[in-house]
Amino acid sequence: MPSAPIDDSIVDVAEPRKDTIGLPEPALARLTKAGVDLSNGYPYRPSRPLYLDDVYRIRSKEWKHDDAGARADKSKSALLSAATKVTDLTTHIGTEIEGLQLKDLTDQQKDELALLIAERSVVFFRNQDISPQQQLALGRYYGEVEVHPQVAQVPGNPGVTVIWPDLQATERSVSFRQPGGASRWHSDLVHELQPAGITHLHNDTVPPVGGDTLWASGYSAYEKLSPDFRKFIDGKLAVYRSAHPYLDRSNPDSGPKHIERVHPLVRVHPATGWKALWVNRTFTDRIVGLDRGESDAILNYLFGVYEGNVDIQLRFKWTPGTSALWDNRVTIHNASWDYGGKYPRHGTRVTSLAEKPYFDDAAPTRRQALGLLDEGELIPDGQ
Repeated sequence: MPSAPIDDSIVDVAEPRKDTIGLPEPALARLTKAGVDLSNGYPYRPSRPLYLDDVYRIRSKEWKHDDAGARADKSKSALLSAATKVTDLTTHIGTEIEGLQLKDLTDQQKDELALLIAERSVVFFRNQDISPQQQLALGRYYGEVEVHPQVAQVPGNPGVTVIWPDLQATERSVSFRQPGGASRWHSDLVHELQPAGITHLHNDTVPPVGGDTLWASGYSAYEKLSPDFRKFIDGKLAVYRSAHPYLDRSNPDSGPKHIERVHPLVRVHPATGWKALWVNRTFTDRIVGLDRGESDAILNYLFGVYEGNVDIQLRFKWTPGTSALWDNRVTIHNASWDYGGKYPRHGTRVTSLAEKPYFDDAAPTRRQALGLLDEGELIPDGQ
């Protein structure tokens, strides 16, 4: 697969830093078993780019993404027949697979897993014995692995980011009223030229109570809209912003600015061919071509549809050694901080970038494609 074009000539960086917080024991045992070099501290903090134009140059040219799910056997027989149990956790979103180790999947099974993730939005595997290196290899199979210019990483493994609330709390205070940054509905890396496809989060350390993660289905959120409203937003573009701000080199006194890119409000997944609503309250800023008031009114309604319909959502209870793989093209997610930072939590995450988002007016909804429309349910013209 062609690599995403990356310009490594980034200048004007802040100094790297070391962190000295003690690792939770399960995380330390996993990293040690994997042979991760911890002698220079953990995690590795990249030298952070300070300026907007440096970050825009990291991935500034489009590349061809070959989607694993699009080439998979639709029956997914190689994957499903090898599992000891397959359980759909809700009607519209979420599946758990038992009896398989992600590190041992064949290429055919990896393709079929990508298709299952595309169809069910998020797939879970408990009791996984997987190293950060094996997690990275799986991520590379699914696309160009994103190496974030600001986020903490596993030493020696660029692209394996560290999810460690105790570390993040040293940089940003959190509380019951203002929990951590991931405790908001969002989708990862929407500001990229080619945003995130599959994200794989492996949690080796989890709280005994709380710390669930929620996902919501973009397919179903789109289907909740009336046919006429779908027609209105189909083909519309929006501005998507980065989580991290940077300085404008030409005007550094103007204050921090975010990376911004324009993508469709409704996109089509290349493996399923189904339409999905693709907005999130945290990073979707405005609709192109509308006044701010008009845009805010429409986006707030769409956010509410996504966040307020519990029948299209899943709340997952983690256990140590669990992997979740979800498709950012058709979901939003939210990490609950209800454990209040009283217990350690640690995981590693790999995100594979995918295609440039696109819209196809002729594409069906999920329910239409699966023959699930209610009697008398209207279908928009052209579908």
